[in-house]
Amino acid sequence: MKIHRFILWFALWAGLLLLASFIIPVILVNEKEEDSNMVITRDELKNGVIEDENPIYVPIYMTNEKKIEVIPLETYVRGVIAAEMPIDFELEALKAQAIAARTYIFRRMVDQDFSNVPVEGAYVTDTVSHQVYLSEDKLKQRWTGDLYEKNMEKINRAVYETRGLVATYEDHPINSTFFSTSNGYTENSEDYWNVELPYLRSVQSPWDAEISPKFKNTLVFSSKEFFNKLKINPTQPASTGQSLFQILEWSEGHRIKKIAIGDVILTGREVRERLGLSSSQFEMIMVENQVQITSYGYGHGVGMSQWGANGMAKEGSTAEEILLHYYQGIEVVRVNPTL
Repeated sequence: MKIHRFILWFALWAGLLLLASFIIPVILVNEKEEDSNMVITRDELKNGVIEDENPIYVPIYMTNEKKIEVIPLETYVRGVIAAEMPIDFELEALKAQAIAARTYIFRRMVDQDFSNVPVEGAYVTDTVSHQVYLSEDKLKQRWTGDLYEKNMEKINRAVYETRGLVATYEDHPINSTFFSTSNGYTENSEDYWNVELPYLRSVQSPWDAEISPKFKNTLVFSSKEFFNKLKINPTQPASTGQSLFQILEWSEGHRIKKIAIGDVILTGREVRERLGLSSSQFEMIMVENQVQITSYGYGHGVGMSQWGANGMAKEGSTAEEILLHYYQGIEVVRVNPTL
């Protein structure tokens, strides 16, 4: 079986009082080479025994507390899964989320990409600017008593069974973006962020429409509020013979790339963000002095659809199959840090 090797330079080993940077050689091996003799007991899952003997540490800027918290990588992955994906999702969907979350932070460490972090010394924040993360204390507030133990057992299993696995493209960790619900398709990366990545291609995601409660959402604005939020002068009507709303260009992911509202041309992303819409696929209807907007899907649409992942898992797909569908041309490999 082919073994992929590459050297990754990054600063990541840290103590609670001191962050130190040095070179860590890593060996990436195919997921199927995982030690089949690894066994973990139910008590260990409840207690969160998911770390290696020499764990990698992640410094997180905790936004509300305004401080940096340094935690083991797999503990971070656990907190991201709990924050980012519904706990009642299928185990294989949670495992796909675990690999995506681990890949996301691992890529930032490899690339020394600590962008959008407000303080020096942290790699990520605990917010949607990166990945939402919940500490153990916050999870105990969310889930009390037996519910906490039950839910953590499930999350710990998702983390443990994927421990060390990351998604790579040409031997480099990918930008493993994810979102809640597709409109039936995912989006090419350049159609939302103007950055073309070969593994973030538009693919079909038909499961969302059937199972996601966020697939369709309707908002109503007064005409004044509508124009104010879009920063459009309401005295700018559409040219003679035009509808007030005219879609000029669609993306491959079936979302609006450009739309004319009156004589003003905006991108679908601009409209979505200014109006707070769920998606950049939407329909607009003007009724008297109100604008009714129906959106399809929830989120930016690039990468893995979480509800789509759950739909695939319900049909029997594994975590790796889910990732290979949403991230085109990737490999799922194991990272083994060695001292």
